[in-house]
Amino acid sequence: MKPFRTSTANRAIKYVALSVGLILAGLASADESSARAAMESTRNPLVQITTTEGNIYIELLPAEAPQNVANFLAFAAGEVEIFDSESGQLFSPNYYDGMIFHRIMPDFLIQAGSPLVNVFGAPAETLNDEINAIALGLDLMPAVLSDGSFNPILQIGDREELEETVLLPLYRSMNISSNAQVTQRQFEIDERLRTMSVMEVYENLGYRYTEGFNTRTIGRGTVGLANSGPNSNGPEFFIAVNQAEWLNGRYTVIGRVVEGMDVVDSINQKPTDPSARVRRALIYRIREL
Repeated sequence: MKPFRTSTANRAIKYVALSVGLILAGLASADESSARAAMESTRNPLVQITTTEGNIYIELLPAEAPQNVANFLAFAAGEVEIFDSESGQLFSPNYYDGMIFHRIMPDFLIQAGSPLVNVFGAPAETLNDEINAIALGLDLMPAVLSDGSFNPILQIGDREELEETVLLPLYRSMNISSNAQVTQRQFEIDERLRTMSVMEVYENLGYRYTEGFNTRTIGRGTVGLANSGPNSNGPEFFIAVNQAEWLNGRYTVIGRVVEGMDVVDSINQKPTDPSARVRRALIYRIREL
């Protein structure tokens, strides 16, 4: 999992177990009723995450990320085969049952579904991103602002991050492979930097965008897929607690919380002392509508 860059300090992890399940038809609770009332479209899948702190209801957005939404549901329903190297067998587990929120960043996000903390490990294949950078306006955001500073959305805090995020990928795109070439083409490089958009910076990093679907900004209640770089989506997901526009363009959005943000907030503010006793939830079956 590629680390997020954020001004919020990374703290020790507090584990909270979860299971993910599609809600059974005919067994609606008051929470489900209010969740359905808050949905943008009743045709979208509604998912219930049962945790030690309560239920979280997520409206998935298949019109915006069809392959990745389908993949998330397949993991939840036990339809993804995973090879176990020790036994030499294939398993199709209800992947999220009994899993934990392995990453909690106060006032930023909660994260779960990591293959590193799942007994079954990782699937053999990952999926491509489904992101519309133009819908997010990244094509209109300058990488370098009028005062010469880099756009805050790029989260560049030092020279190393500048080289990793902007300069080295730019040199590769311009077929520059030596310090001598950097010196010889300095004017061209400077001109390119002044005209680059945030979208182009990300494209130099390997992100490939589509205009076939809409993409919404990552904010409070957004459910997105964690990744290790471009086109590496698997079962791991996060729920944002606050606005996080610097994640736009790099993480595929698959849904939104429609009920239970108080539960998300409760998990997000749990003590992160690693010596604290770990509370685990019961393992719940995943049921599909």
